Amino acid sequence: MNLKTAALLSTALYFASAAGAQELTAKDRDRAVRLLDSSRAQVDESVRGLSEAQWTFKPGPDRWSVAEIVEHMALIEGIVKDFLVKIDQAPPPPADRNAAGIDEMILTKVPDRSTKVKAPEIAVPNGRWTPSVALEQFRNLDGELAEIVRTASGLRQHAIPHPILGPLDGYQWILTVGAHNERHNQQILEVKADPHFPEK
Repeated sequence: MNLKTAALLSTALYFASAAGAQELTAKDRDRAVRLLDSSRAQVDESVRGLSEAQWTFKPGPDRWSVAEIVEHMALIEGIVKDFLVKIDQAPPPPADRNAAGIDEMILTKVPDRSTKVKAPEIAVPNGRWTPSVALEQFRNLDGELAEIVRTASGLRQHAIPHPILGPLDGYQWILTVGAHNERHNQQILEVKADPHFPEK
């Protein structure tokens, strides 16, 4: 096969894969929006009324405070939003993948805190925001992702690799954010349950 033929075949396979990719249904979009909304509400409830001492309490030198957890969630949401803004530049997902199976894997595996995961350096909190600003960033970005999933087209047609989960299409990245928020809300509750957590 010469280079010209190979290039034509590659192009044909690209468009065949993209054309065969599943488009989002109204039910899909509603599912993702509800996940984002519910996980944001969980976090809002968990941090409501916290004092400065409670926001910044760390259960141990290698553990995050509530403020750091919220900062981390906002950082992840900003990264994913940047992905989605240019998702149409990404290649199509593998043609033989089981999209529904990957969706369910995300919703089951990501919130499970029995498996520890090291945050990427770009998403490690460093106190760049006050707790109130971190929470505002988190809420705003979460709302922007919900708007993307309500209105964007082509989210199933392009995929970007996740460092642990493999290639995820745009919709799956949004599911991952919602599940990631659930995971870290559990972490917030663990911090608050620490016997040394300030009473006020």
